[in-house]
Amino acid sequence: MNLPVEAHSHGLRRVSAIEAARGSYDDTVAALERATGQRLGKRQVEALAQRAAVDFDGLYAARKTVSDRGDALVISCDGKGVVMRHDALRPATRRQAAGATTKLKTRLSKGEKRNRKRLAEVGAVYEITPVARKAADVMPADDAQRAAAITAPAAKNKWLTASVVDDAASVVAEIFAEADRRDPEHARDWVALVDGNNHQISRISTEAAARGITVTIVVDFIHVIEYVWKAAWSFHEEGDPAAELWVRQHAQQILAANATKVAGQIRRQATTAGLDTPQRAGADACATYLTNKAPYLDYPTALANGWPIATGVIEGACRHLVKDRMDITGARWSLDGAEAILKLRAIICNGDFDEYWTHHLTQERRRVHDSRYADNAPPGTS
Repeated sequence: MNLPVEAHSHGLRRVSAIEAARGSYDDTVAALERATGQRLGKRQVEALAQRAAVDFDGLYAARKTVSDRGDALVISCDGKGVVMRHDALRPATRRQAAGATTKLKTRLSKGEKRNRKRLAEVGAVYEITPVARKAADVMPADDAQRAAAITAPAAKNKWLTASVVDDAASVVAEIFAEADRRDPEHARDWVALVDGNNHQISRISTEAAARGITVTIVVDFIHVIEYVWKAAWSFHEEGDPAAELWVRQHAQQILAANATKVAGQIRRQATTAGLDTPQRAGADACATYLTNKAPYLDYPTALANGWPIATGVIEGACRHLVKDRMDITGARWSLDGAEAILKLRAIICNGDFDEYWTHHLTQERRRVHDSRYADNAPPGTS
């Protein structure tokens, strides 16, 4: 009989895994009582969820993925803070929390942090059928261009992972491994969408070089526009409608691969206007960003090849996987508890829970039963 080592059945563990990934542990306790009549404690539910998530890595490591070889592979990663218990913080954050002083007793002042979060690293792999576009499809200049604009390619076959235990390098290695399973011959276009974070770019470049893969890195266009808006307020009053036209004109130039030219124009405009250092801070920040990220702002090539230029998939994943569950009011997470819930939510989001559960039960039988009796099996049996 394939019974678990704990007192609760695999069926109860399955329900607890689904409910704990969906909502709070209190809600999970209530759902289990409604479904089974069993009244479990929150600690028991947490332990069951952790036990249910242990085979996440094994499922994907063993799985072969078949997909359309004409589609482009897109990888992306980002991070989202999770409020942790003090003993679950990374050592540097724990030291900062212990030595932190605040100006006020009842609230934080500007620039002060609670130092109570640990970064959850989130990774995504998906595919798109290339749809060639032009700059006018992204930022149409008039109603005629807007009506004729081509819709951006839609993401499909999305796969997500998340971890508060593993660092960015490990999560990047995971998404490369998943992409490798989809394109073992490296015959397809690989695109990495990032928000401009230097560490992300470094980890992706390092992993690609180690695997001998050519990956085109593209910085999210929405992040670029936000920097242009910061620059706009150096030259316009808050709420000035003229700022919209100013931003549009510069954004259109950036879409035409003129990022460094725009950076120079912004700096010259700030100098000509005689702005002092505080006034031109937004303009200088934008110009520096455009100059530093210029190698990753080749939007004409990306659009012509039919690739996406925005990180909406990974941004949405961070909100759904992490924020919607881990940011429940009053929640403070242990390391093992947070890791288990993130893995379960990723499995469910990937649409793989039923397959995972079959895999999990197989691994449980191997751990609990087969390994115990293998040495005592009669000759000729397995």
